[in-house]
Amino acid sequence: MSKKAAPHGSAAFSFTQTRAKVSPMDHLALTPELILQAYANGVFPMAEGRDDHEIFWVDPRERGIIPLDGFHISHSLAKVIRSDRFRVTFNQDFEGVMEGCADRDETWINDTIFELYGALHAMGFGHSLEIWQGEQLVGGTYGLTLGTAFFGESMFSRAPNASKVALAYMVARLKRTGFTLFDTQFLTPHLASLGGIEIPRAQYRDMLRNALQARADITALARDLTPQEVVQDSGQRS
Repeated sequence: MSKKAAPHGSAAFSFTQTRAKVSPMDHLALTPELILQAYANGVFPMAEGRDDHEIFWVDPRERGIIPLDGFHISHSLAKVIRSDRFRVTFNQDFEGVMEGCADRDETWINDTIFELYGALHAMGFGHSLEIWQGEQLVGGTYGLTLGTAFFGESMFSRAPNASKVALAYMVARLKRTGFTLFDTQFLTPHLASLGGIEIPRAQYRDMLRNALQARADITALARDLTPQEVVQDSGQRS
């Protein structure tokens, strides 16, 4: 890959899909390029905890995704989105969002992962969506893009509904910029309430393969999305 940063959201990288064995990896051997290769093969890295230096490749038997045409915005969430409670930005504080996601009793985000994903953001593959109240960062989500796939890494909330609003705006952005896959890695009750589902590994690999055959640019919006557009994109009309 050229050392010149790729345009945000593009996948200027050559991927070879393999069936790599899931195993621990010495953090000294990890590079941003290796992380991208791993995602292209359907696996992703995690640490057991903040202070654990060992990184593991994870390949879930059942993969969590959010179908982009199946994201659910409840009436109450639509009301929150339409209010002026939050200010939404994109790629304005990637480090702050990662810090917010890691600010919990148990986290898989260690120093190595923090540094690697920061580098991927600088390369144009990592992206964040921020939720603000005044000047305070109260929520957000971040992930990586390859082809037309978005790999959601984590989200956080310091105010009621902040993470839900972040996901709603992210889904609307992905739909409007040509993405086909929103990978959430695992399915939680929180994600299920918003339309998240689990699919078998083989089905996920098929979807990933198709997503890597095209390109999309997550930054390719002429202007910021309005709250009404975000709500309407989910099919919520009232």
